[in-house]
Amino acid sequence: MKKEYESLFTPWKIGNVTIKNRIVLCPMGGTSLFGWMKPNNFDKKSAEFFLERARNNVGLLIPGIAPLRDTILGKWLYQNKKMFDELKIYMDEIHKTGAKLFVQLTAGFGRSFAITESLKIFEKQKWLGKLCKPIIDTSYLLASPSELPSRWDPSITCRALTVDEIKEIVEAYAKTSKMLMDAGVDGVEVHAVHEGYLLDQFTLNYTNHRTDDYGGSFENRYRFPVEVVTAIKERCGKDFPVSLRFSVISKTKGFDHGALPEEGDKYDEVGRNLEEGLKAAKYLQDAGYDMLNCDNGTYDAWYWAHPPVYMPYNCNLEDVAALKKVVDIPLVCAGKMTLDVAAEAIEKGKIDGMGVARQFLTDGKWVTKVLEDRIEDIMPCIHCHNACFTFAHYKGVANDQAFSDVSHMARCALNPETMNNGYYIERAAHPKHIAIIGGGIGGMETARVATLRGHKCTIYEMSDHLGGVFCEASNFDFKEDDKRLIKWYERQMETLGVEIKLNTEVKDVKELKEDKAVIATGAKAKVLPVPGAEKAISALDYLRNKDQVGNKVVIIGGGLTGCEIGYDLSLRGKEVVIIEQQQDLMCVRGLCLANSSYLRDYFKLHNTEVHLDSSVKEIGDGNVVLTDIRGNQFTIDCDTVITSIGYDSNPLANGLLVGDANKVGNLRHVIWRAYKVAMGL
Repeated sequence: MKKEYESLFTPWKIGNVTIKNRIVLCPMGGTSLFGWMKPNNFDKKSAEFFLERARNNVGLLIPGIAPLRDTILGKWLYQNKKMFDELKIYMDEIHKTGAKLFVQLTAGFGRSFAITESLKIFEKQKWLGKLCKPIIDTSYLLASPSELPSRWDPSITCRALTVDEIKEIVEAYAKTSKMLMDAGVDGVEVHAVHEGYLLDQFTLNYTNHRTDDYGGSFENRYRFPVEVVTAIKERCGKDFPVSLRFSVISKTKGFDHGALPEEGDKYDEVGRNLEEGLKAAKYLQDAGYDMLNCDNGTYDAWYWAHPPVYMPYNCNLEDVAALKKVVDIPLVCAGKMTLDVAAEAIEKGKIDGMGVARQFLTDGKWVTKVLEDRIEDIMPCIHCHNACFTFAHYKGVANDQAFSDVSHMARCALNPETMNNGYYIERAAHPKHIAIIGGGIGGMETARVATLRGHKCTIYEMSDHLGGVFCEASNFDFKEDDKRLIKWYERQMETLGVEIKLNTEVKDVKELKEDKAVIATGAKAKVLPVPGAEKAISALDYLRNKDQVGNKVVIIGGGLTGCEIGYDLSLRGKEVVIIEQQQDLMCVRGLCLANSSYLRDYFKLHNTEVHLDSSVKEIGDGNVVLTDIRGNQFTIDCDTVITSIGYDSNPLANGLLVGDANKVGNLRHVIWRAYKVAMGL
């Protein structure tokens, strides 16, 4: 292990509980030990997930939110005694590793509940909602401090919780915590005065309009989380640790509008500012909380709590460290934390623990690899949220998320084996020699898995390098982890002894001598069918040579790639215009709102010219002619036109297809398909 990381592997205490090192596996939706979007039970898949990471040197494990009242069927968690009996046996296994485990309990979601299009009907058609209430009660799931617009569909009004319901939740916290303590759990974490979830909504002025004991003054707004910790301590004793998930600053301008991490983004905070964050931290410590597990943001500024690739590393550290001025209890900081910065912050006493979440989905053994000084062997998380958190939202659609993703969160786009049934490597009964045509991510993933199964693999790549189109896709200053992913795959190919033939084009698979062929030849860009299309450059052309564009650039296509190019151009000081046929930018299933809302908020802040519901009719010499949804035609002058309207598969015949050669999609589709194909060889 590198000397500069030593502070990460020193012991510390939360109350009377000693944690062996400073690495905290932070909670993620979908990793609850009691299941998710199904009747509560002891979830063996999640249990295996945490046990493996405990065996790989994590200090403190905090599984994802466990709703106190079950999402399906509405049963209270404390009513299932059998589940806690199973948990007790499991905790014995966790403690054998030297790790400690806290269980995170949630009061609820309020207006932040990511209601899908299919569930929306229960709120829109009240009779249907009443009929389905015994199975799934959306009225309760959406219940908030006051009547508020849903974050996901402002046409839905979330009702206010009653005082009796608040008291029920407080009592449920106490009862459940006692059962967890008796099962050997080391502590609980209260979810959450954080991220704009239900308890947080009570504490914030812009979401709490109550006039009773739970609204108005500072003390009233924070009464709910104070009553929770008081009830837990009364039931479990003062020595049972209670952590609080806490956002220092809301970073929120208003409903559906966050503040960006830019000096130029001056705004009036509608939620909790730093002054109130400091006051609240001290107040909550004095109420009985033993640790603050911290970040920033709300669902209206979601990119602070779920930082996408565009957010800076260690984005919450400065604000979390400020709490040391007012509290004595331990602080954990999460938010794209890096090893070197976290280690230094802990050594200097700025924070006490390094909070890490999604890197544990990508590589469950990364802490062990740090200890063994094998940093280059850690598969990097690229902050895409393409499998772990696919809550997609755009104008006209609430949460555009497949039910398979709703019910199976915390999977990983890069690692199909994470929290995913049916994905595990088995040795091949009859090893073969496999030809893989194309050395992109899909081709390399196929070679990696097939080689681990015992096959011999040869990659034929027509260019002089591996990585395929992902090399261009990672050619942004803000995509350093994407570049690291390519290096990781190259290292895997070398370590596994995969034969690589660069500058080798295969035109006819039948000429190859291997036993089987896998086609990973990618896709080709679609051509815009309008006069003057040849005057534009493609997205790939731009990414290969950014210096070829002028000062004012029109981007045709407001999907993710077009918007990332627009963002990149803006960062480089260019004037950007985006033209999109649909009613919003990035109208695509599976693209997390934390990612898309950052770019939308960025374009708002910088007054980027965006034309929605518009189509291009002609590309001229120094201009683009377009027509909007009302039939109005106008011309935009520009120096350069970039087309980003998608791709078509580009396969060869006579082989198994993977990656974009099979179906154009994001990296999750590429890697998962390659894994499955390799397992079938």
